[in-house]
Amino acid sequence: MKLGQLSIHDFVNELSSANAAPGGGSAAALCGALGAALSAMVSRLTKGREKFKDMWETMEEVQQKADDLAGLFLNLVQKDTDAYQQVMAAIKLPKETDEEKASRQAAIEESMKKATAIPLETLRASEKLIQIAEKAIECGNPVALSDAGGALQLARASGAIAAYNVRINLARITDKKFVAEHRREVGETLERMETLFSKVDGYVNSHLI
Repeated sequence: MKLGQLSIHDFVNELSSANAAPGGGSAAALCGALGAALSAMVSRLTKGREKFKDMWETMEEVQQKADDLAGLFLNLVQKDTDAYQQVMAAIKLPKETDEEKASRQAAIEESMKKATAIPLETLRASEKLIQIAEKAIECGNPVALSDAGGALQLARASGAIAAYNVRINLARITDKKFVAEHRREVGETLERMETLFSKVDGYVNSHLI
């Protein structure tokens, strides 16, 4: 199933079904795509308006980066579902003999590592999106401040959900070095994101009635 080709209605129905995928990881990436799209929109609402001419160059950079991120996030919507389906396929492998059990466990470990890489990529992209949203908020057309603020909130949600998915996957991985490295990156990334989010969210609220 090509999730990116579904209507919004069909995607929501698929997400709400009893199928394990798409799930939270794909939803996280979709949040990111929406946030990136809002950032790009704010840029386009700013460029070309003479009163914001000093911001055109910044907004051009925001637009290009946001458009690129939107494409990346949409790709991650599909990749997250595909990765989890590989995990499910590994879990269903035969486990009657000791050899089958060992082979199955190795397949699960490998598929879990691959499945962990996708939400981690979403988390990294979400941090970039918060930085882009900051510029859209501070340099964009003030009329679109709520839209730029929406991009900020969606970036934060995307990162938080993606981090949940990384962490739940790590619980099933036995490679201690892999787990420690990924857990540390998640924690450090979330800390940076939260610090920037708090600052920029404060700016948004101070400029709204």
